[in-house]
Amino acid sequence: MTTNLVFEADGGQPARPSFWSHIANEIAQAIGQGVYAPGERLPSEHTLAESFGVNRHTIRRSIAALCQRGLLRSEQGSGTYVEDFAVDLAIGKRTRHRQNLAQAGLRGGLQVLMAERVRANAEQARALQVPARNALLHLQILGEGNGQPLHVSDRYFPLPRFEGLEDVVRETGSITAAFAACGVNDYVRHESRISARLPGSDTAALLRQPVTRPVLLVTKVNTDLKDCPIELAETWFAGDRVTLTVNHDGE
Repeated sequence: MTTNLVFEADGGQPARPSFWSHIANEIAQAIGQGVYAPGERLPSEHTLAESFGVNRHTIRRSIAALCQRGLLRSEQGSGTYVEDFAVDLAIGKRTRHRQNLAQAGLRGGLQVLMAERVRANAEQARALQVPARNALLHLQILGEGNGQPLHVSDRYFPLPRFEGLEDVVRETGSITAAFAACGVNDYVRHESRISARLPGSDTAALLRQPVTRPVLLVTKVNTDLKDCPIELAETWFAGDRVTLTVNHDGE
């Protein structure tokens, strides 16, 4: 899998597994599962240190990492609070919307907003390895978690291979289930490109946010296990509700 980031955090270097990162992940999971509610103040550093059996410096580093990821905010003299709505979603070799939500302790699915047949332009044809002007299924999809819009995507699938995929997505709210119905029982992410930009008015309205608030745009290509492209997607993630974590372990 290739992941190209337009921006880098922490100097672009993946962090080594450590006590502080493990604790940060446990706190993030607790936030997703509702142990700490949106807007709630976390226990003190001293209390957390005792709970995890580490020193306060380790807790401080864990909290700083979660603040960077947008899950927490620190207010001087007051404490550390859970952001109003914060979901940490993973981008890995195999990324599934429902699995991501389940790991965060949330419920949700995908909703088809629009479906049409289009002809592939040069960029789409190159990404999907089909002839120019080849027929594609274009779906506009809204991804939700606990009733909150998390992302809006434009997804393109080669035809005639994926005839009928739209109906399964509408019925199940799952791209994975729709692929399986079309004979693709497993697939992987070949490439991801991530950038930050301002949304258009239509995208902002669907995400329930102002046009002045940046979104994260992820462009991806998924392939079947024979390395044949099966999906090209552009997904706009609500920047104030979603943190994207790139998984470097190959999964």
